Amino acid sequence: MAVSLFDMLKVGIGPSSSHTVGPMKAAYLFAAALQDAGLLDAVARVQCQLYGSLGATGKGHGSGPAVLLGLEGFLPEEINPAIVVPRSTEICKQSQLMLLGEHSVAFDEASDLIFHRQESLPFHANGMSFSAWSSNGDLLNHRVYYSVGGGFVVDEDAAGADRIVEDTTELPYPFRTGAELLAICESEDLAIADVMFANEQVWRTEDEITDGILKIWEVMKECVQNGIQNEGILPGGLKVKRRAAALYRDLKNRSRMDMITPSLGALDWVNLYALAVNEENAAGGRMVTAPTNGAAGIIPAVLHYYCNFCPNANDEGVIRFLLTAAAIGILFKENASISGAEVGCQGEVGSACAMAAAGLAEATGGTPQQVENAAEIGMEHNLGLTCDPIGGLVQVPCIERNAMASLKAINAAALALRGDGKHFVSLDKVILTMRETGKDMLDKYKETSRGGLAVNIIEC
Repeated sequence: MAVSLFDMLKVGIGPSSSHTVGPMKAAYLFAAALQDAGLLDAVARVQCQLYGSLGATGKGHGSGPAVLLGLEGFLPEEINPAIVVPRSTEICKQSQLMLLGEHSVAFDEASDLIFHRQESLPFHANGMSFSAWSSNGDLLNHRVYYSVGGGFVVDEDAAGADRIVEDTTELPYPFRTGAELLAICESEDLAIADVMFANEQVWRTEDEITDGILKIWEVMKECVQNGIQNEGILPGGLKVKRRAAALYRDLKNRSRMDMITPSLGALDWVNLYALAVNEENAAGGRMVTAPTNGAAGIIPAVLHYYCNFCPNANDEGVIRFLLTAAAIGILFKENASISGAEVGCQGEVGSACAMAAAGLAEATGGTPQQVENAAEIGMEHNLGLTCDPIGGLVQVPCIERNAMASLKAINAAALALRGDGKHFVSLDKVILTMRETGKDMLDKYKETSRGGLAVNIIEC
């Protein structure tokens, strides 16, 4: 199975890769399947039912509007985030839906968009089913999809196997484990970024790869800029105030000597970068799933730290950072999970912390062994992290959690770069531990809003 950097780092919209991006893609796939089968014009009614974590927290994560816009033919990497809420509101108000923007069908929100808060489907917590009927009540098509984290979507058949859309492309340097990746680096005298770049060339030219990576970086930078310009209260009812804009003004009016200490001044900026991205995510803005929306602020924050505070930073370093981060993300995706609904927040924030730590170590001259060590440290100190969003919203504790993990990633890279790459726990072992910890974790701590902070905070 081959996974590309552009699978791990995708442009999408907030507030959730698994609950917003995934359902929109699944809905689009269902509508496209109707069209491919020549059934689109015969459809009189469509229904979507969401289960498990999607059913429990989907309303707070924008799953409903995402499904409706997906059925209308929109994709998360292309849609203007500003139209999602107005258009979904219009669909519900008019009781009319335009399948793929071409065919009008009746739509009743109460009976055609159903959230099952206590029921789950097999294979994964983020399950959803779609059905379409003709005007005389004949079932035209029924499909089940799973949103398995990071915007990845699989159908029922794939879910029973690998839970990733299978790509059998033959890679020059295939790897499934950290040990295999390090062995390739040693035998071929390559850095991890070089291994990834060579593998990416089976899908794209060298220029397409570098241009594509730099475009991802541009989206990340735009997301930070949007986050430090927008103010107000985040949607959803918790009345969480956006802080990034005020923090930015404060930092711009201070010298680094005015910070907590001169050496810690950069960390204030890292906090800003992470808060800006995740506030934009919570508001439904455009960002890069890195590897998920819930953890989307960590890699951009650490990458901004690299560009603004590390000597000799340049675009080549940015490219190597993201290539390396993607390689580490693939290890988590293939050997454990990046889905909070499956393994808790350790799979989202923990994976992103490891990816960012590895990317920073690579970009600042680390050896493959030091890079692997940085990733291991980043994940090791996020083990057991639960996913318990208050009100089912990607706001508390998610936004601050990204800032904390960004600082962890920087420190993980620093610790690794001060060593020789030899360490007691391997990255493979910590990934296995994360997967087993996720299995042992009670479901109420896996993005259901039925445990932890979600039930111990009084909502007003």
